[in-house]
Formats: sequence, C-alpha cells, structure tokens
Amino acid sequence: MYVDSHAHVNFEIYENVEDILKEACKCNVQNIVNCAEDLKTSYEVINLHNTYPNLYPAVGIHPQNVDVCTTDDIIELEKILCSENVIALGEIGLDFYYSRENRKKQILFFESQLKLAEKYNLPVIIHSRNATDDVLKILKKYSLKGVIHCFSGSIETAREFIKLGYFLGVGGILTFKNSKLGEVMKNIPIEYILLETDSPFLTPEPYRKYKNEPKYIPVIAEKLALLKEIKVKDVMEITTENANRIFDFS
Repeated sequence: MYVDSHAHVNFEIYENVEDILKEACKCNVQNIVNCAEDLKTSYEVINLHNTYPNLYPAVGIHPQNVDVCTTDDIIELEKILCSENVIALGEIGLDFYYSRENRKKQILFFESQLKLAEKYNLPVIIHSRNATDDVLKILKKYSLKGVIHCFSGSIETAREFIKLGYFLGVGGILTFKNSKLGEVMKNIPIEYILLETDSPFLTPEPYRKYKNEPKYIPVIAEKLALLKEIKVKDVMEITTENANRIFDFS
C-alpha cells in the first residue's frame, strides 16, 4: 500500500470526504497524514480521524497564520497534543516568500512548536519557503525526526536535511514539465524520500486542472520510479517503509 505523508482533507475543501477516501483506497493509498494549519483545523483533523481512522492527524500552526496568533495559542496547542490520536506536529516552519517583516514572530512560533514536539516525542512536518538557512539553523538545535514538506531545493540542501535525520516529502512538483526536482531526486537515495500530495494543492501532471487528492499518489510514484529506473512496486514499498519509520500508524 501507499502512504500520503501530507494532505489537507476536510469538509471545507472537499464536499464528501468519504468519497475522497474511497477513491484513494481504490488506488491503494491506505494511510494519509492529515495536516492542520491552525487551532481550528487542528481540532478538525482530530475529529476526522475519529470518523475515518486512516486519516491520521498532524496538528500545528502554519507560519502564514502566526500573525493572528498569540502565546495562548501555543498553550492550547499543547492541550491538543495530549490527544492520543495525534501522529505529528505540523505543518509548522518558516515562510518568507511574501515578506520577512514578521520573521521574529515566525521563528518564535516555530521554535515553540519544536519544543513541544521534543517534549511529547512527536515527529515534525516542516514547511520551508524562502527560509532554508534559518530552518536548517533552527532544526540543528533540536533532536527531532520528521519530514521536509514539499521539498524543492538543491542537492546540497537535500543532503543537509538528511544529515539532520529528516526525510524529504516529494509531491506533484516532481511531475511538472519545467521542474528541476527530478534531477535532485536522481541523486538522493530513495530511503530518504516520502510521497505526498499536499491535497488539494499541487496536483500532478496530467491532472493539473483538477483539485488534488490522495488518489494521485501512484502518479507521483510512477514518475519517481522512472527517474530512479526501478519498479513502481519498489517505490511503493520503500516509501511506505520510510513513512512507517517516522509516523506511528498503529
């Protein structure tokens, strides 16, 4: 079976979550890490797991949402983390794509959440956009495991994250015609790669006109198999084992 190591599946995005999961199951995508972006969606992913057990909840505050947050949100997040259902802390990190004006606050919330992950021995799902140097510097301060979500950096950057014990999340960007990610993935051992969709975003080719879904994981696997010159079945088995090394799906 496949694992979708990063998706955003909730009722606000999809009209019928049950149909989404049925389609994923038809494509042999069984376990899905369902990532939150703030406190509201953190509660939502936990509630969804109670109804759909293969939607595993990751909770956290996305860097683009920190401007509307206070330190009280971190206190509440810790209460949420005490739920036995939580599988990871994420999606958390730094994003300086639009502006660096709130850099200090982003770093404050990022480090506060990393400390929680360390305290509760949870893996982290890292968002890093136009912030590689800061993310690397901060992650070196903590003894954590996890995944660099939507990795699209250089070979050198990939190796730096791997040295720290992180896996690289690879999704639809790998299939894009002008993407340079394929060349990077050729040079990275598959033992450090996870498959993800980031549903409903970044739909792989040739389905770009549709909303992304976990059912498209095999499309990404096929592209990775082509680049690695191995069987798709091998990609499925290895990346699933990689996910099992990070996340506790029991």
